[in-house]
Amino acid sequence: MRGLAVVVALTVLGGSTAMAVGRTPKGPEATSHRIAKNIIYIQGDGMGLGQRDLIRLALKGRYGELELNKLPVAGLVRTTSEDPEEIVTDSAASATALATGYKTRNGVVGMDSKGRPVETILERAKRAGKSTGLVTTAQVTGASPAAFAAHVPSRDLQSDIARQYIENSRPDVLLGGGEDWWYPKGNPGLWPDKPGEEESRSPYGNLVEKAQRTGYTYVRNATELRNSRSDRLLGLFANEDMVDYGPDGVGRYAPRVPLQLMARKALDVLSQNPRGFFLFLEEEGIDGLSHENNAHGVIDAGRALDSTVAEVMRFVATHPDTLVIINGDHETGGLSIENYDSDEKDPRQDGPFPIPGSKLRFTVDWTTNSHSGSDTPLTASGPGSDRLGRVQDNTEVYYAMRAAAGL
Repeated sequence: MRGLAVVVALTVLGGSTAMAVGRTPKGPEATSHRIAKNIIYIQGDGMGLGQRDLIRLALKGRYGELELNKLPVAGLVRTTSEDPEEIVTDSAASATALATGYKTRNGVVGMDSKGRPVETILERAKRAGKSTGLVTTAQVTGASPAAFAAHVPSRDLQSDIARQYIENSRPDVLLGGGEDWWYPKGNPGLWPDKPGEEESRSPYGNLVEKAQRTGYTYVRNATELRNSRSDRLLGLFANEDMVDYGPDGVGRYAPRVPLQLMARKALDVLSQNPRGFFLFLEEEGIDGLSHENNAHGVIDAGRALDSTVAEVMRFVATHPDTLVIINGDHETGGLSIENYDSDEKDPRQDGPFPIPGSKLRFTVDWTTNSHSGSDTPLTASGPGSDRLGRVQDNTEVYYAMRAAAGL
């Protein structure tokens, strides 16, 4: 039984909508009696087992290990959405399941499959007095971060998502790309418009100025981010995503502000709250570059993610009351690792790549430019992480976070 739902008021798209919030957590009882003061959910968007293997082999060699694989708890997460027409999930549906415990249709953000807004783990943390943050190399109003702090019927409504951030959920830290959704047409903001490709389009006026009027400090680059002493931050560091997408030789992983820096600042700001915090951290490049079948770019994005995990774990060393979860919302590209064969010619093959510390090389095979239905590997540490060491549905990750923090 899921338990009885209670109802709270939430303003969605300018109107008042009821939102179900109070279901009883399900799944096995946690064996740890400690409460997680903080939750850090780290997402490698599109990161399946193949991506983890590619990044590990390329960066650490045959027997080396990534920081993101060193966490003591490991599990698998099933990703299927509740879409009537597709078995493979998109980022909106998968992130909604992870953030709310509800399955939904592809493209839907923060709502169940019947279109009803459902409370997220971030919103529960906010109600408990915790600080909250969304940090990503994607657009900060993109499907994955949005699922933790907004409620819209379509992931494309990014200006509506931005408005809900500053009017309703009010995360204390918002860092990523997506400036175009915050400025009205004709006002390019800091990053020049690219007519027909990337240009400002907010139908609600200047949402950056509105955010500033409601208490956010707006930072525009790495220097301003480092130097800020504000306890409420908005940073938009690209027109759209912070990664330059394209096939091998064209696309490249080169965010203007590194994910590790954004994560460090978010931790500095959010950890000032004695009640703790919830932080969503995302590396989007793994997904976008897997869509392009660009294994070199995936390696670069993976390096950035692993450095960010190392940053997080340094924080955890002095804050052991922190639950850390590292997961992929789905797998992208159908990536697999193969021995290098100089005689094999396959247009979907990428490489060869050297393996540090050996004379061996390997290649990457791609089966699609889209998402696959593979389970994603999860690693975790901290209070409540023992709930996650198994095969589970993505909705159960939500329940584990909720139970760990007593939310």
